[in-house]
Amino acid sequence: MKKPLGAVVTALVLAGSGAAPAVAASAPAPAVTAVNFAGTVSLSNCSGSVIRFPNSADTDPALVMTNGHCLETGFPEPGEVITGQSSSRTFGLLNSAGTKVATLRANQVVYSTMTDTDVTIYRLTTTYSAIKSSYGISPLTVQDTHPTAGTAITVVSGYWKRTYACNIDGFVYRLKEGDWTWKDSVRYTSACQTIGGTSGSPVIDNATGKVVAVNNTGNEDGERCTENNPCEVDANGNVTVREGINYAEETYQIPACFTTGNKLNLNASGCVLPKP
Repeated sequence: MKKPLGAVVTALVLAGSGAAPAVAASAPAPAVTAVNFAGTVSLSNCSGSVIRFPNSADTDPALVMTNGHCLETGFPEPGEVITGQSSSRTFGLLNSAGTKVATLRANQVVYSTMTDTDVTIYRLTTTYSAIKSSYGISPLTVQDTHPTAGTAITVVSGYWKRTYACNIDGFVYRLKEGDWTWKDSVRYTSACQTIGGTSGSPVIDNATGKVVAVNNTGNEDGERCTENNPCEVDANGNVTVREGINYAEETYQIPACFTTGNKLNLNASGCVLPKP
C-alpha cells in the first residue's frame, strides 16, 4: 500500500518513503486533454477525488473517494466493513491546473473497507451543484463497466499534484499483501511508478475521462506477499511477484450499491461490495 503520508500508523508501515516525489518520474503523458486535476482532492496523507455515479443528481450530497487504508481512524481489519461513521475530515479541492481552490468537509464515512477492494467513500456537507456554482468544478464520473486491458490511463495525485501515465497491463485474480486480499485488481504497465502519497488517486481512462479504479499499492522490494510487497495469486494458487509494479482496485462495482440521493444500499440489486 502506498504510504498515507503524515499518518500515525501502528501495525503497518505502508509502501514508499514519500520524502522525495521527484525520484519517481512518470512517462510522458499521452496527448489527451481530458485528463487534468479538476475534481481531484488532497487529503492530509493521501490523494482522492470528488466522484459521482451515472445516476447521481446534481443536487445530491457530493462524495469523495480514496483508499480504505487512508481512513483517518486507521486501517480496516481484514473482513471489516465500516458504514455510516461520523467524520469531519477536510479535503483540498483542486482545479484543472492543480491549484487548491477550496476546502471541502465530510460529515460521514459512507463506506470503507480493505476487504476484496481498498476504498473509502466520504459524504460531503455540500452538493455537486454548489461546488460547480462556487468553483466551476464538476465531479469525476465512476464508470460502471469493467475496465479493459490495454486502456491508456492516468493516475492523478491530488497530494503531489502530479500525474502518472501508462496502460492497464492486465488484471489480477487475487492480490495479496500481508493480511489483506483484493479481488480482480488492475495491474499497471511499468511506466506508472506511483509513490507514497498517491494512495487513493483516481485512475482515469484517457479516452472517456471516467474513473475506472483507485490507486493503492505496489511491490517495492520483490518480497512475496508481505506488507509493501503485494503478490499476485491466480485461480490455481500460483504466486507471481513483480518487483516495481504498481496496482489499483477496480471501482465499476461501486455504482450499483448507491441509490437515489447517493444513499448506500448494500442490498441493492447488483451490489457485490462486502457487507458489514
